[in-house]
Amino acid sequence: MPELSRRRALGTAAALTAAVAAHTLTAPAASAAPADHHHDSPEPFDEVYKGRRIQGRPASGSEHHHHGGGFEVLVDQVPLHVMRNADGTWISVVSHYDPVPTPRAAARAAVDELQGAVLLPFPAN
Repeated sequence: MPELSRRRALGTAAALTAAVAAHTLTAPAASAAPADHHHDSPEPFDEVYKGRRIQGRPASGSEHHHHGGGFEVLVDQVPLHVMRNADGTWISVVSHYDPVPTPRAAARAAVDELQGAVLLPFPAN
């Protein structure tokens, strides 16, 4: 059997390292979410903000496939129409031109914009 040279040992180590790195980059994550679960879905919330009750939760029924990506937001029990943008930000019918990072932030922005006015239901198409 030929003796192992330093060059051969380093070459073998480099090849093994490259193989492990390639496998790590292409292997599916062990903790991958099921296909029907949105891995980046927002956290539910229920709080009082400036005297208004704001809630956010996974949508049930017909709300599931609207622009909110399966998430519904309520201000004082009235649905706030929210939409997730392609870049991951959120907007609402009340603050449509001011994207925010989460549905909770969209609900808070709507409360700020309403300035005490009652949110009226938004007719869905």
